[in-house]
Amino acid sequence: MKVVLFCGGLGMRIRDTEDIPKPMVLVGQRPILWNVMKYYAHYGHKDFILCLGYKAETIKSYFLNYNECASNDFVLSAGGKNVELINSDIHDWRITFADTGINSNIGMRLKAVEKYLQGEEEFLANYSDGLTDLALPQQLDHFHQQNKIASFVCVRPNLSYHLVSIAQDNGSLVSDIHAIDNGSVRINGGFFIFKKQIFDYVRDKEDLVIEPFHRLLKEKQLIGYPYDGFWASMDTFKDRQHLEGLCAGGVAPWEVWKTAGGRRR
Repeated sequence: MKVVLFCGGLGMRIRDTEDIPKPMVLVGQRPILWNVMKYYAHYGHKDFILCLGYKAETIKSYFLNYNECASNDFVLSAGGKNVELINSDIHDWRITFADTGINSNIGMRLKAVEKYLQGEEEFLANYSDGLTDLALPQQLDHFHQQNKIASFVCVRPNLSYHLVSIAQDNGSLVSDIHAIDNGSVRINGGFFIFKKQIFDYVRDKEDLVIEPFHRLLKEKQLIGYPYDGFWASMDTFKDRQHLEGLCAGGVAPWEVWKTAGGRRR
């Protein structure tokens, strides 16, 4: 199954990223984009379509000059002339690099790559800035059972804010307060599954989750897949520190490719 990855973000809320697009911000040894791609590849989905925008040349250059030795064991011999990889990351990946515009929104980027999805009955898509240990086959099974056009993972927000309720009979009296991630609030986690019919719902210049998703809602063709396991997005410098801290501590739950059966040993 093909995987559409939206890679045009600027990442303005993350420090020291002015010269690189958001998907190229490092998490451990590799960019967050690579971690997302590695996740899908682990489950057998290795045909990627990258929707490029801001600093597209940075992403192209990264893969054109990809260094397998950075994240794989290898044997060096003949004074450095010979390099023998013990294993490999991307030798069986297929990557389409598509220019979808610097100022395009997600819906516009998706429409721009429709031509690369001809013949595909369904496909995966991702914002490329979130990581999870979700067992992807379970979401796919749920999607097929429900037989709808679109599905997305809905998660509890990883925010440190408190959700406040104000009494209706008093405009200032607090009736409830609790951590936002302990309540019933869920957000779009950015892991999508679409049937090809999604393109019938996206009009010119529309963002994906505004008008198109509301059309799907009216026709009862949009489902959410609730997930309470690990999920984290990288929207701010604090988010980046959190993910880097997990890597530094040797606890990176999204690295399902390092686990047995999709679960960390």
